[in-house]
Amino acid sequence: MDFLKTTDTDFTAKFTALVNDRREATVDVSGTVREILADVKVRGDEAIREYTSRFDHYNPTSLALSREAIAHHAQQCSADVQAALEIAAERITAFHQKQLPQNIAYTDAVGVNLGLNWVALSTVGIYVPGGRASYPSSVLMNALPAKIAGVERIVMTVPTPGGEINPAVLAAAQIAGVTEIYSIGGAQAVGALAYGSQTIAPVDKIVGPGNAYVAEAKRQVYGTVGIDSIAGPSEILVVADSQNNPQWIAWDLLSQAEHDPSAQSILITDSEEFARQIIDAIAVILKDLPTQKVAGASWDQYGAVIVVEDLADSIPLVNKLAPEHLELCVDQPRQLAQQIRCAGSIFLGRHTPEAIGDYVGGPNHVLPTARSARFSSGLSVYDFMKRITYLECDYQSLQEIGKAAVTLAQAEGLPAHAGSVNMRLQS
Repeated sequence: MDFLKTTDTDFTAKFTALVNDRREATVDVSGTVREILADVKVRGDEAIREYTSRFDHYNPTSLALSREAIAHHAQQCSADVQAALEIAAERITAFHQKQLPQNIAYTDAVGVNLGLNWVALSTVGIYVPGGRASYPSSVLMNALPAKIAGVERIVMTVPTPGGEINPAVLAAAQIAGVTEIYSIGGAQAVGALAYGSQTIAPVDKIVGPGNAYVAEAKRQVYGTVGIDSIAGPSEILVVADSQNNPQWIAWDLLSQAEHDPSAQSILITDSEEFARQIIDAIAVILKDLPTQKVAGASWDQYGAVIVVEDLADSIPLVNKLAPEHLELCVDQPRQLAQQIRCAGSIFLGRHTPEAIGDYVGGPNHVLPTARSARFSSGLSVYDFMKRITYLECDYQSLQEIGKAAVTLAQAEGLPAHAGSVNMRLQS
């Protein structure tokens, strides 16, 4: 864990190193992934089955889960988890329904009709992890926006190591309106979604997190299909004053550290004494935390505490770090939030832990990592829609703007462009 103070003479160098630190997997898996994808593209189901047997130690009689199998497994989900999933789905749906965009249609001053129509993608693939991370909440976060956007075919792939599957994942899939589920994972699942096979029809876009192999596979199939993003390890940045309960902040920091040894938790505070209290609280909590091995490794290797003289000094640091999750545990969080330009999602006030956003808040928890919040946003309804523009000229409006088009086409050395307009102007 790094401890930084803005008053230290070497702060700039240390902070720059923190910003530029890369926590992604250092092992290059691109060659292996390329071979798997090429094999799936050529041999389809046969290759998918072989990789599923090799990596997941599972030989399914059918790659697709039948409706009966889905219902059987989903029924094993406990009643309280089922109820919690339904509450989460209701809130996620309500928030994302408000994102549905409006079409544009108007006639300009010279009589040209212009417009833009929003249309849903036809088919989407959702990758759901089934190894270290098996999260039914991610099923809701990925599938519900697609459903709200109007996607007709929502395909889910989920690895089933040893034939085992989390019943809550299938319960979430039922709630969210997933139309097909395949018990496969890894790069081979991404290949199946991108290229199709004898059993699986290809999709138009792939969303959802996964391990290094899944991330690399999504990178390599991009262009054949769309993707949401290349997700990196999770991260949280908490800006907190000394009026907070240090135990609360300690738990918040560990809530992301327990995701992965490469996850990152950072605290910015204006009190060194308060910072020390949180560090001590984390040490105590870790002793009995069931995820201590993962959370402890993350905190020791990538955790950081930054002490500033004034919380206003945190703003440029936050924007530079561009965190996936940002908690503002201060008296007037909205004022501070108005100055934040780079963050995946912001959690306002002392009673809004990031974990609420992971499950039942409403906004999406699929967020930009590795400082990509500088230029990208969290998953939304927009990710499952396209914009199609249209243009309509009549004879008179073409006369008004056509000569300028001819001039520009000639200036660019494209005589056929000029001719296609000029012929109509002279008719």
